[in-house]
Amino acid sequence: MIHGVVILLWLGLCASQDIHQRQIANGLTLGAALLALIYLSWVGATWLGAPGSEGGWAFAVALLLTLPGYALGRFGAGDVKLLAALALASSLDALLWSLIGAAVFQGAWVLIRQRFSGRRGEAARQASKKQPFAPFVLTGFALYWVWIH
Repeated sequence: MIHGVVILLWLGLCASQDIHQRQIANGLTLGAALLALIYLSWVGATWLGAPGSEGGWAFAVALLLTLPGYALGRFGAGDVKLLAALALASSLDALLWSLIGAAVFQGAWVLIRQRFSGRRGEAARQASKKQPFAPFVLTGFALYWVWIH
């Protein structure tokens, strides 16, 4: 239980920084990834208790899903590192459900902003590209965590 709370707190710090500065410090992302990798190597399981091999698969899937988006300018480098660290610390299920939740909530946020701001077309698409992603990952992971516990 406490392990999930630690991840929620870490994601909360990342989300706060992403909201205020539109970037996430390497100390938060790479530092967490390094700690997760050390824990994974030492214990043979992820921080949330998944087998080490699942953490490795989750890491590979995180990179597979985010690096193309980074190359196309849809993800920032901080988002890629955030999801890679989350993958190393959790499981494939946690990663995928966090991403699904993040996509759903980000899509809803963009629609709500468009509806209330009256913006349409290209201006709305440009605004949606500049949204911080970490708060939505936090929301997706929080819902996943509540759902499984």
